[in-house]
Amino acid sequence: MSGQRWTDMIVGDRMAVDREFTQEVADSQFSRQEWGLVMTAVEFDIEHPEDDERAKLVADTSKVKQVIPEMENIQSQMNSMTGKSSKKEGRGVFGSVKDALGLGGGGGSGVDEERLAAAEGLAQRYADELQTRLESNGKWARVRSAVQE
Repeated sequence: MSGQRWTDMIVGDRMAVDREFTQEVADSQFSRQEWGLVMTAVEFDIEHPEDDERAKLVADTSKVKQVIPEMENIQSQMNSMTGKSSKKEGRGVFGSVKDALGLGGGGGSGVDEERLAAAEGLAQRYADELQTRLESNGKWARVRSAVQE
């Protein structure tokens, strides 16, 4: 229950960081829709909340892998609207059949590991920005205390 309480304390700060982070997202490989999907899968935690020096807001990205296929659907839809072809479309029918049979050589995971790593890195940069905001507004100590309750 205390976990919910500390996250409630930072809702306004998250909204402000969301607005400030739009340029970072625009400069990334993700569309706004894809980034929104990533953020639905990200949870935040505070490591070492009791230690002033080591306390850190971290992005738990363990669930992001589950939304990568949907991100690919968003990308395909965006590409079809603009007339661009995606990498998969460019592989042709034979490549698509090989992929469907698991013979496409894509590593077998079905997840674009490069996009996953990029999403995880961007989510942590977001967490860093959020922590910086909390520190500069004098809320960081209160948030860390709430985590420990």
